[in-house]
Amino acid sequence: MGSFASEKHLSKSLFAIVIGSNDIFDYFVSSDLRKKNTPQRYVDLMANTLKGQLKRLYETGASKFFLTGIGAIGCVPAERVKNKTHEGSEERNFWSDKYNEELKAMLKGLKSELQGVNYSYFDTYSIMQSVVQNPSSYGFNEIKSACCGLGDLKAEFPCLPVSKYCSNRSDHVFWDLYHPTEATARVFVDTLFDGPSQYCVPMNVRQLVST
Repeated sequence: MGSFASEKHLSKSLFAIVIGSNDIFDYFVSSDLRKKNTPQRYVDLMANTLKGQLKRLYETGASKFFLTGIGAIGCVPAERVKNKTHEGSEERNFWSDKYNEELKAMLKGLKSELQGVNYSYFDTYSIMQSVVQNPSSYGFNEIKSACCGLGDLKAEFPCLPVSKYCSNRSDHVFWDLYHPTEATARVFVDTLFDGPSQYCVPMNVRQLVST
């Protein structure tokens, strides 16, 4: 295409970035990471590192970014199964939310710093909390157990060919130890494309595409 045509193409392209959950999971299982960083310093580092990567993309011509915040990862079956009461991990949720705050602030600053940048931030945490707290309004019955797996909450072993499957995957929020079902993903995608400012800041993806 050549450099000029490539930059023009990239300037019209939408860059979707879904990242961060594994970093939070890794922090709490790695004694090495915890020795090097406090939780606050770690989420600051995550946001600053991502800022550097976005700037590199911008230098190639990218100007439209869609980014998702981290969901309420303390609510996934892999975390619930660790507690006898099957309650989620408040600590995981707290630092996921703290990172999201850092991410939103970083994006707002980046827009003012780099000319022509537009973005849509999707508040995965809030919509996921809404689904977990009001499952029936979204068509779900099961918020704790995975659909595919083995053991308690089908979360002691991952989804493998020998695993047991739920009879109706559309009424489960989670497919396996960590990931949402297709039905949950549909709720997320419908919201990020056409959702209100409650979940999409400062605009949704459909609005971003039209900028």
